[in-house]
Amino acid sequence: MNSVTRRRFLARTATIGGAAATLTLPGFGLAGAAPADGTATTAAAADLVVPADNRYPDLVRGANQRFVGAPDNVRVVRTTQQVVDVVQQAVTAGKRIAVRSGGHCYENFVADPAVKVVIDTSEMNAVTFDATRRAFVIEAGSTLGNAYRSLFKGWGVTVPGGSCPTVGAGGHILGGGYGPLSRLHGLIVDHLYAVEVVVVDATGKACAVVATRETSDPNRDLWWGHTGGGGGNFGVVTRYFLRTPGIDSTDPTQLLPKPPTSLLVCQGTWAWSDLTEQSFSTLMRNYAGWYERNSAPDSPNLGLYSQIKPFHKAAGIVGLAVQVDASAGNPDALLDSFLATLNNGVSAPLRVSERRQLPWLHASLWNGFTGGDSPVTQRFKAKSSYLRRSFTDAQLSTIYRRLNDDYTNPGTLLFLSGFGGKINSVAASATATAQRSSILKVHYANFWTDPAEDARHIDWLRTTYQQIFAASGGVPAPDVVNDGAFINYADADLADPVWNTSSLAWHDLYYKGNYPALQSVKRRWDPLNIFHHALSVTA
Repeated sequence: MNSVTRRRFLARTATIGGAAATLTLPGFGLAGAAPADGTATTAAAADLVVPADNRYPDLVRGANQRFVGAPDNVRVVRTTQQVVDVVQQAVTAGKRIAVRSGGHCYENFVADPAVKVVIDTSEMNAVTFDATRRAFVIEAGSTLGNAYRSLFKGWGVTVPGGSCPTVGAGGHILGGGYGPLSRLHGLIVDHLYAVEVVVVDATGKACAVVATRETSDPNRDLWWGHTGGGGGNFGVVTRYFLRTPGIDSTDPTQLLPKPPTSLLVCQGTWAWSDLTEQSFSTLMRNYAGWYERNSAPDSPNLGLYSQIKPFHKAAGIVGLAVQVDASAGNPDALLDSFLATLNNGVSAPLRVSERRQLPWLHASLWNGFTGGDSPVTQRFKAKSSYLRRSFTDAQLSTIYRRLNDDYTNPGTLLFLSGFGGKINSVAASATATAQRSSILKVHYANFWTDPAEDARHIDWLRTTYQQIFAASGGVPAPDVVNDGAFINYADADLADPVWNTSSLAWHDLYYKGNYPALQSVKRRWDPLNIFHHALSVTA
């Protein structure tokens, strides 16, 4: 057994029944809190990775290669108690903390030069079942792909999370993550029963707290803050506990949604050379119109999820990816009807490159939405918005013009992803995710590799977004068409008056009316503002 393996073994076996010991921290008054005063330490400390370590260059960057950190050290943790210990050490030393799980943060929140200690949770990646809580446990460092495999192979269930299998659960879940099954089953936070978080009290003491959705739980507000509040606000999440509400069973196979047995998948493209502005606008209206008519919580067509992806003309195409639940109804008829709706009145032909049925797990891990289980090694900038109905005519005209200008980056596109359905059956205040009346989520992004071109690419996307929302101060102000932005697609420009000239603050766009409640959670659980970044909740 080598030294690394031995440390992992000790860290795993130093817990009680697979969970960190829980006690009450004197003076903190919290049920389920584990102290950091040395009374419950693990046999092995978290790995310490310093600049001279050969692991350091990989561990100070995530998916977005624009941002490379320079912390004093990275701590690779494997247990909750190790997280408590590392947080306590950093707080005592006055060093700023940031956390990385899957590394898909869009901004430089983790790579900020002020961050001196990065907590890497990627080795905390177990997926288990807690019989006492009747809930599945997903550790914060697990990737979505790992969670999907483990839940499905072990119990035949899943969670309605995102389509990119390399994204970490740590940031995805607490930001209100969504994915191809969300129209059928809601957001992933709609199945969140509890969360374990390492927090710091007003005296500077760190401890682990478990907060549940039970109305009798005095820590329930901390649970609520992690149902769409976003990362880096209240503490360090170590474990999520998931169970679908309203199910009275002790059988694990009944406590989360069962995925479709198989999916009918389809991919195709329209050539920009075949699309006039009128045809493009008609195509986009047809796409949004289908979702306007088929996104009620009781719609019979919630098993269809798609992304339409208008690339810049430099790439030559408008892409389409669709999946249909092949275990219900007549999937081929539904797909045929959907494709016919999209192409109604569009002069350009849709060229279908793939149409076949695949078992659910295979289709989910190797899919047409992200390209499968591969890491991102590019530089990128991204933005977001929610749509309650189709873009306006003026917005479509702007999108067409910008995607057909003389910009030469083929890695530039919009993703319009299916939304609504069961997502919209939950009240806006029931979770921290306030957008509960939208039918599409829009992702604006461009990708490149040369650092010397950063300014050109970032400026193009900023300008495009500002022009699309010119009528509302350059941002998707909630109205009959738009409904704000998605915190997991973090965009610090929304807090910059150069790019947000509206009367709305950035948090009005991300959280709408839920922000005051998030501020209350912040005041209680992070009174010293230990956890903060450019878009964090402020007390």
